[in-house]
Amino acid sequence: MPPKRNFPSIFNAIQTIWMRDRSITEVIIHISNALALMIVGHLLFTYLTAEKVIAVFNTVDSSILYYVLGGFIAQMIDGALGMAYGVTATTFLLSVGITPAAASASVHASEVFTSGVSGYMHLKFGNVNSKLFKTLVIPGVIGAILGAYVLSSLEDYAGYIKPIVSVYTLFLGAIIIRKALIKRQEKRQLKRVGWLALFGGYLDSIGGGGWGPIVSSTLIASGRHPKYTIGSVNLTEFFVSLASSLTFFAVIGLGYLHVIIGLILGGVIAAPIAARLANKLPVKSMMILVGIVIIIVSLRQIILGVPKFL
Repeated sequence: MPPKRNFPSIFNAIQTIWMRDRSITEVIIHISNALALMIVGHLLFTYLTAEKVIAVFNTVDSSILYYVLGGFIAQMIDGALGMAYGVTATTFLLSVGITPAAASASVHASEVFTSGVSGYMHLKFGNVNSKLFKTLVIPGVIGAILGAYVLSSLEDYAGYIKPIVSVYTLFLGAIIIRKALIKRQEKRQLKRVGWLALFGGYLDSIGGGGWGPIVSSTLIASGRHPKYTIGSVNLTEFFVSLASSLTFFAVIGLGYLHVIIGLILGGVIAAPIAARLANKLPVKSMMILVGIVIIIVSLRQIILGVPKFL
């Protein structure tokens, strides 16, 4: 006799899962994800025609290995330290001649994948503070769009913008070293969290990174719980990266697709290695080393850019 199929039980189980109570945050996340997929799908099917994809891949040469290397290094550092992907990748791309707008756009496009998975897992494990997330997300997205638009609008002045962005990445390098050395910070109440998110999103788009170091560090230093702060900031980062990427895409197009592909490939290769090494590497020493490297490379870009202002 064929096995008895209990379709009503299966249907009831699915209905129970679907009809369970959902928090407002979960509803917002699912609606936002659906809208994001619709927008990305429209852009892909509108602009990524077969001819354009073939044209992009025809321009790919051995230089993509530089971007694979950049993505690998950035993901290894981020996997070991839990931060600094954006600033590391941006510093690397600037050092090999990529313009600030293309560097930031490429980094944020590749971060959409990593931050999306990371944010979703934080949400599933209950690490997201609903109130904090809702306070961060809208100002963060607005700041990201403003920063991306300003930077991409100044693409003709890339030679002048690059040393300015390098000053910012130098500042982030100093923040990384400070986080490694400082043992305890005095707690203080932070009231204008929305303005912090706006500022963090803006600088993140301008400099290609910094959302985590600026927003997370400030909130934790003000006395907020690290677990819920990191979870909420990580989830918000997906929307910040997506908004920044779409703005860059709308203004400067997809001429940097090979850079994005290189970063993603390098990151995919590095992710399992970094995860395995995360608990074996001396985190404090690694943070200091990464901060020093970022500062040195940033100083080099600043020195090379000084003649343009003279």
